[in-house]
Amino acid sequence: MSESVALDPVDLHILRLLQNDARTTYRELAAEVGVAASTCLDRVARLRRSGVILGDRLRLDPAKLGRGLEALLLVQVRPHRRELIGPFVERVRALPESRALFHLTGPDDYLVQVAVADTADLQRLVLDEFTSHREVARVETRLVFQQWDCGPLLPPAADGRRGGGS
Repeated sequence: MSESVALDPVDLHILRLLQNDARTTYRELAAEVGVAASTCLDRVARLRRSGVILGDRLRLDPAKLGRGLEALLLVQVRPHRRELIGPFVERVRALPESRALFHLTGPDDYLVQVAVADTADLQRLVLDEFTSHREVARVETRLVFQQWDCGPLLPPAADGRRGGGS
C-alpha cells in the first residue's frame, strides 16, 4: 500500500477544483487559490510526480455512443485461484462494454460495471463473455437506473471529520 502524501490547504484547494473541472487553467486555479500561476503550475506538477494526481479523464455519455443501458455484474469465479484471476481480469478489461472492474471480498469475487445497447446486448454479453467460461460459477445482474457523481476525494481531516482542509 502506498504512503499518503503531506498536503497543505493550498494543495487541497487545487485538488478540489481540479476534480470538479480538470480543464481549469493554471491562471484560473491560481486566482481561485490565491497564489501565482507559476506556483500553481509547480504544485500541480509536484502532485503529479508524487502520484496524488494519476491522470486526466474525458467523460463520455454512454447513451450517446449507443450504450444506453448500464448494469453491474456480480461475478463468482470458481475456483478462486491466482492462475485464473489474471486471465479473467485481462479478458474483462478488454471488453468494449466494460467500464470498471472491482475485485471484492464476500460471496462475489468481482463487480463489473458495463454499458450495453439494450437488454438483448446485455444477455449476449453475460452468456458469451462470462458464463460461457468454465471458471465463472455465477453472474448476478443489476441494472443501473441512474448514477450520480459524488464530491471530490480528499484525505481525512486530522480531527476525524469528513473533509481535509478548505
